[in-house]
This record gives sequence, C-alpha cells and structure tokens, in this order.
Amino acid sequence: MSEVVAERVDPLGFRLCEPRWFEDFRVGEAFYIPSRTMTDALFASFQAASGDNHPIHYDRHYCRANGHRDLLAHGFQVLIQTAIGAGVLPHMMGPSLVGFLEQSCRFLKGVYAGDTVYPRVVVAKLEQQRSTGVMTCDVTVHNQDGDLVLEGWHRYLLRRRPERPS
Repeated sequence: MSEVVAERVDPLGFRLCEPRWFEDFRVGEAFYIPSRTMTDALFASFQAASGDNHPIHYDRHYCRANGHRDLLAHGFQVLIQTAIGAGVLPHMMGPSLVGFLEQSCRFLKGVYAGDTVYPRVVVAKLEQQRSTGVMTCDVTVHNQDGDLVLEGWHRYLLRRRPERPS
C-alpha cells in the first residue's frame, strides 16, 4: 500500500469548474439542469414546505373527478426546476455572482406525478454596467414527451472582470 500524502485543501479554492466573469458569457449559451421525475414524495415535500393544501396536489380521486389524469404539480414546484443551483451555471459564475434579481414565467401545460421534466437555461441578454452586468436568461421546462410546460426568464447581477493593477 502506498503512502498517501495529505495535501492541504483550500475550501475557497475548491471549484467544480473555472469561474467566469460577466464578459465571459455569450448570448445563446445553453445550460442544462439535470432532469427530475416528479414523484409522490416530491409532491408531499413541496406541499409540506409551501403549505399549499389544495386537493388537486394530493387527492387522486379529486384530480380524476376534475379531469386530470393524476396529481397535478404545484406551479411553484415546476418553477423551482429552473433553479440554476441544480446545474453547473452558478459554479461557472463563481465569485462574479452578486445575486438573483428577478424572474417571471408562464405555465403552459400541467405537470403530473410520474412526469419527468427537463429544464434548460439560455443566456438571452447581457447588459453591461460600470462594474457589473445584468445577465438575462430564458428558462424552459419540457416534459418527457417534449412538450413545453413552462417558459420564462431569470435576471442575475454579475461582477465584471476586475481590472489588473498596472
């Protein structure tokens, strides 16, 4: 057995990927968030966390009596699938990320228990400011049949690359 030399790790230097600054992003770049299947456990967890206790989210008999094939996901349960923290994008933003500014979305089709969703984030607009920039991203969620179930946008405030001292 070989001797392993324990190397000291700098937690602040521990990175999943090389960080990027506002100027490093390009309009049209796409970032995928891993797919997720909407299980009964996710429905119950979201119901508990949100306090939304409408029977359309937990009572199959009620759902079927009202024309739905199964439990219908909470709208915000679908929206949170676009949370960039589930993918690589915030790791790419690294220290340039100042904050999440705002979001908007439209729900286009129902998402039901058992559906698998496929979120995507695409850089749509880059607005440069003095020391920061605003990156607007289009977000979409498709289901396993390829149907668009949600579309919207997010806006993030990013730092520009620091000037190097001369």
